[in-house]
Amino acid sequence: MRVVVSGASGLIGGHLVRHLRQQGHEVVTLVRRPVRGPGEVRWDPAAGELDPAALGAVDAAVNLSGAGVGDHRWDEQYKQLVLSSRVDSTRTLVRALLALDTAPRVLVNASAIGAYGDAGEAVLTEDAPRGDGFLADVVARWEAAAEPAAVAGVRVALARTGLLADPGGGAFGRLLTLFRLGAGGPLGSGRQWWSLISTPDEVAALTFLLEQPVSGPVNLACPQPARNAAVARALGRALHRPALLPAPAPALRVALGEFAGEVLASQRVVPRVLLQAGFRFQHPDAHAVAGWLAGAHRRS
Repeated sequence: MRVVVSGASGLIGGHLVRHLRQQGHEVVTLVRRPVRGPGEVRWDPAAGELDPAALGAVDAAVNLSGAGVGDHRWDEQYKQLVLSSRVDSTRTLVRALLALDTAPRVLVNASAIGAYGDAGEAVLTEDAPRGDGFLADVVARWEAAAEPAAVAGVRVALARTGLLADPGGGAFGRLLTLFRLGAGGPLGSGRQWWSLISTPDEVAALTFLLEQPVSGPVNLACPQPARNAAVARALGRALHRPALLPAPAPALRVALGEFAGEVLASQRVVPRVLLQAGFRFQHPDAHAVAGWLAGAHRRS
């Protein structure tokens, strides 16, 4: 396939682009800087600018654009950036794709399990109700921005990604540093459910969604969610470090501000759609994810 990818310079995007090219697909990446090669197309999602003629024929698209939710302390300005970077990029890409002579067969649009909010002990499949909170509101508007493509007949898969376990960045990049120093442990009470996914499973799932007839919301999280304390123990064992020092909820709120509410939220997510479609996880539980993460960390 000829696949257009936005957010290709991000943590997930870089891995996905390499994987797709290794699989023999032609990948065109959308960039905000000046174009440096034939596999790039310049765009400005904040201004709504993407020339359909520059895209050429497109079989599929993957939209991974968006400012990192944990990269900056949340103030009103950064919260607006988190929202606008997702909605603007989705609207701009969808508008350009629908202006092509032939629309692509599929759009895989990034989303997040933040859609469910803090759900306590509830098991969350794709038909679970939306939750409350800032990220739940962001996801609602993010996914709505992709709706015109579905109305036009494009198969749209909304990839609601869980907590990405990758040593190169995100929440787990910082957690690994703490554990390596012997300062790791549960966050808050440690009883909140965490729904993880390893980078290899994330990339494989996104590729699966490009190729298989799956549409609508799709949870990208390992089949067996675990409580935060169990994740901490699994990481400690995998890294051969203690996992005994808890981070009290008040301290997290001082350090992280409003984002601490997302860290302490409980989301017991199950990837029912992926499993029913036949997807197989390499790392189906916290122990397997932690083992992969520790090995990838040592190799990096």
